[in-house]
Amino acid sequence: MDNLKAIGPIDGRYAAVTAPLAPFFSEEALIRHRIEVEAIYLQLLCYLPGAGIRRLSKKELAILAGLKNISAADAVRVKKIEAVTRHDMKAAEYFIKETLAGTSLHDVGELVHFALTSEDVNNIAYALMLSRALERALLPALRVILVELKARAQLHASAPLLARTHGQPAVGTTFGKEFAVFAARLERQLSTLEKLRISVKFSGAAGNYNAHLAAFPDADWRAFSRLMAETAGKDLEIKLELTEVATQIEPHDTYAELFDALRRTNTILLDLAQDMWRYISDDLIVQKPVAGEVGSSTMPQKINPIQFENAEGNLGLANALCAFFSSKLPVSRLQRDLSDSTVERNFGTAFAHSFIAYNSILDALSRSAVDERKAAAGLYEHPAVYAEAVQTILRREGFEKPYEALKELTRGRRITHSDLESFIQRLAIKPAVKAELGRLIAAPYIGLAPELARSVNGPRRNKSK
Repeated sequence: MDNLKAIGPIDGRYAAVTAPLAPFFSEEALIRHRIEVEAIYLQLLCYLPGAGIRRLSKKELAILAGLKNISAADAVRVKKIEAVTRHDMKAAEYFIKETLAGTSLHDVGELVHFALTSEDVNNIAYALMLSRALERALLPALRVILVELKARAQLHASAPLLARTHGQPAVGTTFGKEFAVFAARLERQLSTLEKLRISVKFSGAAGNYNAHLAAFPDADWRAFSRLMAETAGKDLEIKLELTEVATQIEPHDTYAELFDALRRTNTILLDLAQDMWRYISDDLIVQKPVAGEVGSSTMPQKINPIQFENAEGNLGLANALCAFFSSKLPVSRLQRDLSDSTVERNFGTAFAHSFIAYNSILDALSRSAVDERKAAAGLYEHPAVYAEAVQTILRREGFEKPYEALKELTRGRRITHSDLESFIQRLAIKPAVKAELGRLIAAPYIGLAPELARSVNGPRRNKSK
């Protein structure tokens, strides 16, 4: 019940939903990732050609590997050190030195954070956090949504539906085709997210390897930095790439690419949530009652589409943050200012609102079903939708002013099938064309919608490690 004391809903009301993100974005996670980067660096530094630093034993390598998985008590210790230093990165450095002091590695303690600025460690730590959170939480959730949308595209591929443009009855489509549209859009953005690369830097206080070169002028520091990026990201699906030319900070352009891609993804799902809400309000999609649930505090009959509404709200919040990250982070005064540091600590908030929304959409989809009969009836009750096809065929036949003739028949009027049939019979056209039009209006006017719906179910290979 400690969640009741949380200021925000992410760590309060939705704590159980967002728990999978805690290993990547909590304060403990940031500390752990910083120490992981420092441990990788120290290990590689001890094997730097031309530096003359002693090699490490297998036991000592195991000690460094152990630093990558600090305990909760270790994180508390780092925070206690920070209370004195008032510098979070220096606190992590002192913790590592403190830990190594009681081991055979005590003699290399001063090589911890050697020649580095805080950003050299922080930018790689955040890159790891973002990459891991994407591949272990957000992308799997999005893939499940994609599978669900594709399944519905197949299931309802031929289920007629009245399409509305500008909110008005337009022509026929199918429910499956409309699910397929969202599936195709989502799949494209998923592919973009999976192919992302996050850039990192490791070149010191102003990006020139000043201190590195001063200490070990014969070392190939640029090659070392490439090795650092490769080693840190070796087990990631979303790989790390070295930014060769930087200031004190990595320019964060790939952060902007990531959050822009996430914002596009979320916008597609927000569009889906709003459309589903409308279909539910029109009784074309039916919500399944869940035992014990209440839809309204005063109207017992109601089943509110709260999951889609929840998703819409959370996607909006996430996208507001994503847009801010994309515009803010690539901008830094001269060689660096610290405003990005505060902003980066909120990455998890954007991810959490997105993740809450994805779970709400999946929950909402699981309890909703298309009423195919009512959807088909809705299309049948609007025979004016055939006006497009009839006037197009008449154009083909050289009939004079067919658009205007159909406009006179249908615009601003609610016609019946009998009205349309009578209109066709009065036309001065070939009997074969009349027969063709008769067959046309006897079947749902849905074009290639079923074929298009089924086309999105092709095999998709998830990105592998």
